[in-house]
Amino acid sequence: MAHEPLDMFCYQCSQTAWGTGCTVRGVCGKEPTVARLQDNLIFAMKGISAYNSHANELGYTDSDVDKFLTKGMYSTLTQVNFDAEDLVKLGLEAGEANVKVMQMLKKAHIENYGEPEPAVVEVGAQAGPGIIVSGHDFKALEELLKQTEGKGINIYTHSEMLPAHGYPELKKYKHLVGQLGGPWFDQKKTFSKYNAASLVTSNCVLLPKDEYSDRIFTSGVAKLPGIKQITDYDFTPVINKALELGDLEEEENRPTVTTGFGASTILSLAPKIKELVEAGKIKRFFLVGGCDSPLPQARYYREFVEKLPNDTVVLTLACGKYRFNDLDLGDIEGVPRLIDIGQCNDAIVAVDVALALCDLFGVGLNELPLTIVLSWMEQKAAAILWSLFFLNKQDMLIGPILPAWVNDDIAKVLVNNYNLTPIGDPEEDIKRILG
Repeated sequence: MAHEPLDMFCYQCSQTAWGTGCTVRGVCGKEPTVARLQDNLIFAMKGISAYNSHANELGYTDSDVDKFLTKGMYSTLTQVNFDAEDLVKLGLEAGEANVKVMQMLKKAHIENYGEPEPAVVEVGAQAGPGIIVSGHDFKALEELLKQTEGKGINIYTHSEMLPAHGYPELKKYKHLVGQLGGPWFDQKKTFSKYNAASLVTSNCVLLPKDEYSDRIFTSGVAKLPGIKQITDYDFTPVINKALELGDLEEEENRPTVTTGFGASTILSLAPKIKELVEAGKIKRFFLVGGCDSPLPQARYYREFVEKLPNDTVVLTLACGKYRFNDLDLGDIEGVPRLIDIGQCNDAIVAVDVALALCDLFGVGLNELPLTIVLSWMEQKAAAILWSLFFLNKQDMLIGPILPAWVNDDIAKVLVNNYNLTPIGDPEEDIKRILG
């Protein structure tokens, strides 16, 4: 008997449906908007759970976060919640829970690895055996650094691991030498290019190409069929594979990127920032970042940053920064024009900085000269988006496409309440924002 494709099957009512969520009333009687809001809630809780898992691994827990995850998941069961307005409120509760979990994870990282400091990171291979580490799990990276110390193996970060170079307790390992590749979706290209062992520590793992399937390893929640899974942080197989593969060929003229701007570093510039803003030398701050996408429309973000006038400052975070973090934007009297805050979970640092600037200038969040331009892709982006709604941040831009769970009714609510706007033409968007 033939079965319907998985994405054609409604998990709400166990009936055949069409597209994302219900678009017809099935046995459960749920409207499309209700089903889509439940989809959103599930996506947001996946993001919260990712951050919660990393914090738990470092010994940190929050009962409020755990309680919400139970409540939120229960609310998505079949024939439980048909109330679209209540599901929007649950979305805002998810945003609040995500703020809490990001604060907890930030605390866990700083207490274990120190306050991040700006670091200039070389992008390219050095001579010697290598291991490329991708994902988000700093504990796994730290354990690998300990186990490889003195073995002549160079450790490279990939994608969201780049901010590790800013943490004092990680960068103290001299064999943490640089970065290879960029965002999560260049994984197949990067892992194929370099004859090194690769370790993926969390989400954003891709099914490997045959040419490197014998030298990729996973740990934590990341798993691949037929690929060696590291347990209990024993990285012996990864280390042995790196030594077996031998030296990488050194790349000349390696470019650099800068990362590691923690809240303390940025806020140490607060008096100068206030002076420059009041003098009209800094006209606006832009937070441009999020989860990068391989979609061609994502080129918007580089074009947007390239076209910004010289009296603006760009904050960035997550893998969205790889669209433009190679640009040299210079500085405004010592204040860098491009400030990389870190991983996706470091969105809380952007919140901390924004609220501190509100205090500095004596204005509310929406009166601050700050525009948020989000790049959208996966579940943690959903959690962060609802955190911004929870904080009542207005006038944000989002792209490269709208979230799949948004229909006309949901879009109307988001536009009316938050003036959430899809990205358009970079130059026209900048003109509209700057007036």
